[in-house]
Amino acid sequence: MNKRTEITAQTKQNIIDAFWDLYCEKRIEKITVKEITNRAGYNRGTFYEYFTDVYDVLDVIENSLIPSLHELPPVSTPTGTIGMPIDVFLNIWEQNAKYYSVLLGDKGDPAFASKLKNSIKPTIMKALEDKSNIDKRELDYILEYTLSAMVGVMSYWFRKEDAPSRDDLFRLIHSLMEDGIMKHLPL
Repeated sequence: MNKRTEITAQTKQNIIDAFWDLYCEKRIEKITVKEITNRAGYNRGTFYEYFTDVYDVLDVIENSLIPSLHELPPVSTPTGTIGMPIDVFLNIWEQNAKYYSVLLGDKGDPAFASKLKNSIKPTIMKALEDKSNIDKRELDYILEYTLSAMVGVMSYWFRKEDAPSRDDLFRLIHSLMEDGIMKHLPL
C-alpha cells in the first residue's frame, strides 16, 4: 500500500473513531459534524471527503459489522437436519461486542437488529430451498422469531454483569431451539 492510501485510510478511521466515541455518549441526532471533526482533529471539509453526514458514518460502521453470506457457515448438519449456527453467532457477537452492545442497546440504532437478521436469513433460506414441504412464508416468520430471540438474548447477555458463561448460554439457546420454551418453564 502506498503512503497516500495509508494516510487516507487512517484519516477515515480517525473520523469513524471520533464519531463512535460520541455515539457511545449520545444519540445520533445530537452529534454534529463539527463535534466529530474537532474530536478527530480535522476540518469539516476533510469529513465531507469521506462521508455525506453523520448517518453515513453510522452506516459504514454497521455495514462493516454485518456478517456477509460467505462468513456464515452452512446450516445443514451431517444428519440432514437444519440447525442454527449458534456458536458462529456468539463468535461474531464477541468479536464485535464493543459495537453490538451499543448498536443493539437502548440508545442504539433500532434498524441494526433488522439488518443483522436480514443478513443471516438468506443463508438459512438457501439451505432449505430444496425442501419441497416447507411453506416459504411460514419459514420467514419462523426465522424472524428465532433470529429476533437470538439477537435479544445475546444483547441481554452482554448487558448483564452476572451473565452465564458462553458455554452455558450456548447450551441454553440450543436447548430452547431444540426443545422449545415450554419445557424450560416450571409449570
